[in-house]
Amino acid sequence: MRKEKDAYHHGQLAESLLDAVDEIASKFGLEAVTLRACAKLVGVAPSAAFRHYADKRTLMTAFATRALCQLFSRMEQARNEAANQGEQAFPVVAMAYIAFALDKPAFFRAMWREEGIYINDKHYVDASQRLNHYLQRGFANTIADKDPDSLSPQELLAWSSVHGLAGLFVENALGQGLGRAHKLQQARAMVRALEPVFGLSNVLTQSPGSDTSVQSC
Repeated sequence: MRKEKDAYHHGQLAESLLDAVDEIASKFGLEAVTLRACAKLVGVAPSAAFRHYADKRTLMTAFATRALCQLFSRMEQARNEAANQGEQAFPVVAMAYIAFALDKPAFFRAMWREEGIYINDKHYVDASQRLNHYLQRGFANTIADKDPDSLSPQELLAWSSVHGLAGLFVENALGQGLGRAHKLQQARAMVRALEPVFGLSNVLTQSPGSDTSVQSC
């Protein structure tokens, strides 16, 4: 994934450094991320990296913000695809959420890891609130919701079940040694078991697309 050294001159260094966070964190964990290590991976001097991010916490705040935005985009894309294909949206969106965690484990771990970021950063707050509001509106507008400004028991069940299974996979507490396809098969079975709770009848027969190129907001 090593970027060209002239990335900074094309105004791409800030995003390239976030790509480096993803690569380092995916291999060695979030604790291994440093600005200097990211700069080295990108191929620029540390001083260039510090022009964009004052310290590691600033870098990780931007990374967490990007994660929140990408998860929102992945879910919205899945919901739109389900609508276009005349499918029930909940199972498709739920599987997109879990697939995002499997495809982007470092992003998934970073989103709400408040101890390593500036939680009052405006961009982070905006992205976090946007995703939270989206999820409390009938789990991304996929199940019935009488009050879009609060989480109903049904919405809590949907979110906690989907997020919980994703977290179990990411932390290797479940499915250790299993491939992505097997984990998605387990996830589909869980999502299918939830459908009657929300009055849904359509069964998800295939996983959502594997496109991971959704841009951050």
